[in-house]
Amino acid sequence: MSKIMKRVFVCAAFAMACVPVVGLRAQNQKELLPAPLPRQIFTAHKVFVSNAGGDTLGDYSGGPDRAYNQFYGALKGWGRYELVAAPGDAELVFEISFAMPIVGENVSGGNGTTVSSSPVKDPQFRLAIVDLKTQVLLWTFTEHVQPALLQMNRDKNFDHAMAALVNDVRNVAGQPGPAAGGASK
Repeated sequence: MSKIMKRVFVCAAFAMACVPVVGLRAQNQKELLPAPLPRQIFTAHKVFVSNAGGDTLGDYSGGPDRAYNQFYGALKGWGRYELVAAPGDAELVFEISFAMPIVGENVSGGNGTTVSSSPVKDPQFRLAIVDLKTQVLLWTFTEHVQPALLQMNRDKNFDHAMAALVNDVRNVAGQPGPAAGGASK
């Protein structure tokens, strides 16, 4: 068998081997149905907003309660849920937190110069939605805040990430799942 024939044979065999995998992936994607959303998120009327804390470390203005205050204000302005002052009066708890975990380190210098390093942080909001009746965690959202050097830009990015978090809640709370006992199409 010549070299050209061998190459043609190998290419044809490879192509035939890939076809079932590609077909299987396409079939699996067609069969993938959206999972039902927790009904409580879009049927609840009363929500308690819980402040699970925050790490600002001076990187953002507004102090450690900024995420809580801003999220609470956004929900109140939306008007979808009645915000209650006590967890016992609520159907759901929205637990908001802000964290800045260190995920790496920037190192600069070397070659006879001074080496310096600074931590790389991943500022992020986490929102957990808990059903008070069952004590089940229904949903969790995480939104990352883009880094910035200037305080003004860090605060603006904080606001953008908060708006994205509220939009995440709106998207889930506005989408009822299939009717009980019925199948969706």
